[in-house]
Amino acid sequence: MDMTNPTQSLDPAQVVTRWLDALAFALQSQSESQLADLFCPAAHWRDVLGLGWDFATLSGPAPIAQALLCAVNRRAAKNFQIDSRRTAPRLAQAAAEPVIEAFLKFETREGVGEGILRIQCAHAQEGKNPKAWVLLTALRHLHNHDEAAIRLQQQEPAFDRQFRGPNWLDRRQSTIRHDHAEPEVLVVGGGHAGLTAAAALGALGIDTVVVDKMQRVGDNWRLRYHGLKLHNQVHSNHLPYMPFPKTWPNYIPKDKIANWLEMYVEAMEINFWTGTTFEGATRDANQGNTDGTWTAQLRSADGTQRTVRPKHIVLATSVSGVPNLPDIPTLPRFGGKVVHSSQFKRGDEWRDKPVLVFGTGTSAHDISQDLHGNGARVTMVQRSPTLIVNIEPGAQLYDTVYYGDGPPLEDRDLLNMSFPLPVMKQAHKLLTNKAREHDAPLHAALEKVGFRLEFGEDGTGWPLKYRARGGGYYFNVGCSELIAQREIGLLQYHDIETFEQGGVRMKDGRAVPAELVVLATGYKGPEHYVPTWFGDEVARKVGKVWGFDADTQEMRNMWTRTKQEGLWFTGGSFAQCRMYSRFLAVQIKAAQLKLL
Repeated sequence: MDMTNPTQSLDPAQVVTRWLDALAFALQSQSESQLADLFCPAAHWRDVLGLGWDFATLSGPAPIAQALLCAVNRRAAKNFQIDSRRTAPRLAQAAAEPVIEAFLKFETREGVGEGILRIQCAHAQEGKNPKAWVLLTALRHLHNHDEAAIRLQQQEPAFDRQFRGPNWLDRRQSTIRHDHAEPEVLVVGGGHAGLTAAAALGALGIDTVVVDKMQRVGDNWRLRYHGLKLHNQVHSNHLPYMPFPKTWPNYIPKDKIANWLEMYVEAMEINFWTGTTFEGATRDANQGNTDGTWTAQLRSADGTQRTVRPKHIVLATSVSGVPNLPDIPTLPRFGGKVVHSSQFKRGDEWRDKPVLVFGTGTSAHDISQDLHGNGARVTMVQRSPTLIVNIEPGAQLYDTVYYGDGPPLEDRDLLNMSFPLPVMKQAHKLLTNKAREHDAPLHAALEKVGFRLEFGEDGTGWPLKYRARGGGYYFNVGCSELIAQREIGLLQYHDIETFEQGGVRMKDGRAVPAELVVLATGYKGPEHYVPTWFGDEVARKVGKVWGFDADTQEMRNMWTRTKQEGLWFTGGSFAQCRMYSRFLAVQIKAAQLKLL
């Protein structure tokens, strides 16, 4: 093979078959050394319930071989082969590396698995065993408990001779109320995270109730500031089972999302209790027993209390759930109005009035732009360097797996989740460099007026900032130009001396007036709710939620079992919730079946 063109003469299916044959031989021989020889020095194996009951990533041939052999034996895994029902093995690019990419399938004692294999073309030479660079193994479904089988089990008769008996609507309303039954799962939070979890649980026949204090499904979007849209394109944001119509705009307005969520609840037959506040829960004495239940306290908008006893509670209260209100010295001296960004609704109330917006993330920029468009005199206060990327093309570069013609969404999701963290970082550095090239004129203009920029940890861009801290970036939809042109003012927080009755006093003696201060200072992580709702002991047991764990290279406590039996978390982007809600659901199904 001509190594100046490593893809020349490669037959992707043949290369993958050779690797799978060698894998079968190594597993049959129970040889760690032979297994290790099937992975290149920079190899990574990501397992998402496929061969273990958690999410984990391992790096390096020796650690992979040792853990893979143990996991295969423990789960009686077999029949690793190309999945002929899906996209055929093909030549592709991953993190600028020419690779052979293939969809796999396999079986275990508990279920059917799926996966992705990537072999760098440089490690696919004739006469040698190909060496894997990336391997993903994931659980597709449990034996006899896949969505299709459960749907057939739940089918009603073609007709009912008792026409005066309860019809579908009668039964549906009774099910929503749960008059005579306890839900198996209580989902706290009715945004897209809670709804995708409930839909996946329902598809596996798991009785689920969603509760949210909002008065109407979708109000978590509907009641936000006037001009809000999603900042990434429609292609990556579809909900499971009900993709958005092809006629929809690339960037979805908030009210369109809100109305769709409302339709989704109806179409997916999700049991949703609006106007219902979750006030906390205690676990029964069977601590650590999968038969244990929670005693959960709920309160309706009219003050009525209700106790439910689910076996599982899923917190879907958003990565950005509780407003972060930092201690800002001298702020109490300010005589005007102070609101967190979550309380800001519209800018037309502040026409011709001076406003200070603290923060330079997405909410701060959007609110400043809304205020400016409504005639307010806006000044942003920057507290720390911020990542700025133009919404097109830069911000969308990271989601290109979802754009253009290609595999169906289900295949694209598997491709997306197959990137282990080290490879993701490698790819995102390259994409961030490309985005910075596109955005160089904007960045120069911002720096000229004193805006401080940064580009993520080690230059890896906004997606990993989101996964690490839930914010700290802005997709520019016009506010950056307003700052660069000084139509929106800019102050650095470290230059402020003190708040005064009518605004702030700068260290150089200038007075900057304000009648409104908007604290666009972000949100606290999901773990903030835990001690309030479940007590300090449970909070200590669970630990941090969101962000990456250094040992597993996975998100902490997201979509998988926590150390508190029966307590789960979901959240993140539309795409993350779509991809991982089914894994959360299948674990709860496995707990029902006593497989965990």
